[in-house]
Amino acid sequence: MTAALRVGVVGAGRVGAVLAAALRDAGHPVVAVAGESEASRARIADLLPGIPVEKPTAVARACDLLLLTVPDDMLDNVVSTLVGAGAIRAGQYVVHTSGRHGLTVLEPARLVGANPIAMHPAMTFTGTALDLGRLAGCVFGVTAGPAEREIAETLIAQFGGRPMWVSEEHRTLYHAGLAHGANHLVTLVTEAMEMLTAAGGDSPADTLRPLLEAALDNALNQGDRALTGPIVRGDVETVRAHLRDLTLNAPHTLPSYVAMARSTLNRALSDGRIMPLRAAKMSQVLEASLSGVEPHNRVVG
Repeated sequence: MTAALRVGVVGAGRVGAVLAAALRDAGHPVVAVAGESEASRARIADLLPGIPVEKPTAVARACDLLLLTVPDDMLDNVVSTLVGAGAIRAGQYVVHTSGRHGLTVLEPARLVGANPIAMHPAMTFTGTALDLGRLAGCVFGVTAGPAEREIAETLIAQFGGRPMWVSEEHRTLYHAGLAHGANHLVTLVTEAMEMLTAAGGDSPADTLRPLLEAALDNALNQGDRALTGPIVRGDVETVRAHLRDLTLNAPHTLPSYVAMARSTLNRALSDGRIMPLRAAKMSQVLEASLSGVEPHNRVVG
């Protein structure tokens, strides 16, 4: 069991407030937190009642474990500012939760003797107490040096999570995979619900839920083998009909439908589930939908 560490949080957003509350529950006192927006102040009041709200420099000076949970594009400036103000000291643990960044962004802190750790929870947060239970089983993308590896493992275990060790050069790729899978899934599902609403559905979420839950489970377990539908079957005329109706009734969804259809087609072609000639005709129909020009040849059978 790691000795109790005084925890400070700079950036009490959805992630910061929840992780600080989890560390408090694991026996680490939260001594100060920085958060300026009304939403941040509300999260502090709900999850960290009674914790002093201070300026970032005061938070950094007061703690042994500094959590930097600010937006990715702000992180470099926050680290430089805190180091420049003399607020980060030797022996202190400085942990950021950015998915994109690794240890390079914490180099100014390392140069003054701090112990840098990149520790990104691969989960979407609501910023409420609901997230505390969801940390159990959560994977954390971790980049850390040999001296910090043990403390990173211990903290993640106290969250109930498990580490995925990510090399410095692969941090951005790691983050892109998460963003593509989670953020783009939200857009995809939202557009699918809009299509069903345009088709007259009064409860598109209930219509999609069992289908999407099964599809997600199958995809996670089987990968490409879980693909079904008109692209894999080579049903060119069905796809052509989709594209026409989307153009008429939900044109804002057309670019994403075509983009995902292209990718699906390429995967089906690469593993032989669709023949090259049929794939070429499917591709022609997809490209024509964005140009507004219908291809002259139609496919029979």
